[in-house]
Amino acid sequence: MDLDAITKHSALHAKPPGLTFHYGTAGFRMKAELLDHIMFRMGLLAALRSKQTNATIGVMVTASHNPEEDNGVKLVDPLGEMLAPTWEEHATRLANAEDGDVARVLVDIMEKEAVELPQDAFVVIGRDTRPSSENLGQSVREGVAAFGGQFHDYGLLTTPQLHYMVCCRNTGGRYGKATLDGYYHKLAAAFLELTKQASCSGDENVSVKVDCANGVGALKLKEMEPRFSPVLSVQLINDGTKGKLNHLCGADFVKSHQKPPQGLEMKPNERCCSFDGDADRIVYYYCDVDGAFHLIDGDKIAVLISSFLKELLLEVGEIFNIGVVQTAYANGSSTRYLEEVMKVPVHCTKTGVKHLHHKAQEFDIGVYFEANGHGTALFSKAVEVKIKQLAKLEDKKGKAAKMLENVIDLFNQTAGDAISDMLVIEAILALKGLTVQQWDALYSDLPNRQVKVKVADRRVISTTDAERQAVTPPGLQAAINNLVRKYRLSRAFVRPSGTEDVVRVYAEADSQESADSLAHEVSLAVFELAGGIGERPQLGFGR
Repeated sequence: MDLDAITKHSALHAKPPGLTFHYGTAGFRMKAELLDHIMFRMGLLAALRSKQTNATIGVMVTASHNPEEDNGVKLVDPLGEMLAPTWEEHATRLANAEDGDVARVLVDIMEKEAVELPQDAFVVIGRDTRPSSENLGQSVREGVAAFGGQFHDYGLLTTPQLHYMVCCRNTGGRYGKATLDGYYHKLAAAFLELTKQASCSGDENVSVKVDCANGVGALKLKEMEPRFSPVLSVQLINDGTKGKLNHLCGADFVKSHQKPPQGLEMKPNERCCSFDGDADRIVYYYCDVDGAFHLIDGDKIAVLISSFLKELLLEVGEIFNIGVVQTAYANGSSTRYLEEVMKVPVHCTKTGVKHLHHKAQEFDIGVYFEANGHGTALFSKAVEVKIKQLAKLEDKKGKAAKMLENVIDLFNQTAGDAISDMLVIEAILALKGLTVQQWDALYSDLPNRQVKVKVADRRVISTTDAERQAVTPPGLQAAINNLVRKYRLSRAFVRPSGTEDVVRVYAEADSQESADSLAHEVSLAVFELAGGIGERPQLGFGR
């Protein structure tokens, strides 16, 4: 490692003065013009992590569902998982180092992690369609090269596709072929094989409208469509030919505003779904004959998938430990349905997909979805081996095992993947003969409301019990408990934002009026007890 060369190159990617950066669940994410130095340094860090793990590391340039003028970066660990927590700390420290201290910080990280410098480094890079992504990707490449590492730049990819590439390269191709063609082939082949088992009594060719948020998912879905179009037709909306990325469209917009995205006209009972800007989230929705909008979010996706997996396991006759992982934002009706009707254990973690992913890995089969539509299903190696053995049988058990084998191949188990999840959902609906309305009718969501309260310092709020109980400030949780008792089927919790000085309030109850009222009263309690600033919260929420 040439420390002088690193210092020299760092000077070409100067850190903006007076700013502090933090590597969070989504990596670094902010206005694109502030990111050049971070991109260069994450190239350095990715090469260092590659040497330490003796494996390929990924770097994804994206800001997901954020506005087009933002951008971001996150590192992908050897098996396609998110960066290890200790290395998140290294990333934060490196991003905040003064320009002249970058080499010294790198040396310190190397010593702490016992990195062997002679080890080769290899990094793969992907980016979304933002105007700033190409130049920021170049800064990443310069960082890898400055550290003496090698790289392969895939160019435009969805975030889940980069996770897939990393995993393929580090498993010797056992997970799949580390190319876009390999990704398309693996998913499409599993989808077509699985849907062969569907009854021919329904529509032979199903159509779904897909809002691609004017993002990279549109490009990749269009490339992939010919491989599954004999069974599923997709009509791409907000495909990037006009309109801004994530503006009035995408999964986050639909989930937050409870209405269709701009540019999508819905016929009654027509099946529609939305990706986010980097295609790692998906939500479904439809309008009924009366024109009412119905959202099918991550909670109902988890219910559909876990119920199907449990049915297949019963047919296979194997006892595997299956569980569903949610966050505090999961609707209470979904949790009750999973536990009381399906008899599937549910576990709650802190918000952030990395927390759900790690918990899901504790099960033989772990299904996790955030309410925002980010999720997947994970299968242990023991499950995969056993199912492959059973799939060779020529009886009913073997047929069910073969279907489960296809389901395993169809999931992108490295990360939430909108394309993968869409194909899984469409296959399950076809196999079970369910319409989108019947899926929606499995249970009814409790009315809920989310609001934000501005505070002087969000750090005054601390939580426990997977963020469902406030520890500080004193008296806040007791106040919330007293307010919740006033309403039927109610609950509420508060948690500090990870990026801004606001407190997020969630409330649900037996009616929308009660949920709104509870959210408002809890907001007032937060304002009074947690240092609220600006105008006091007002009752009256717009969609």
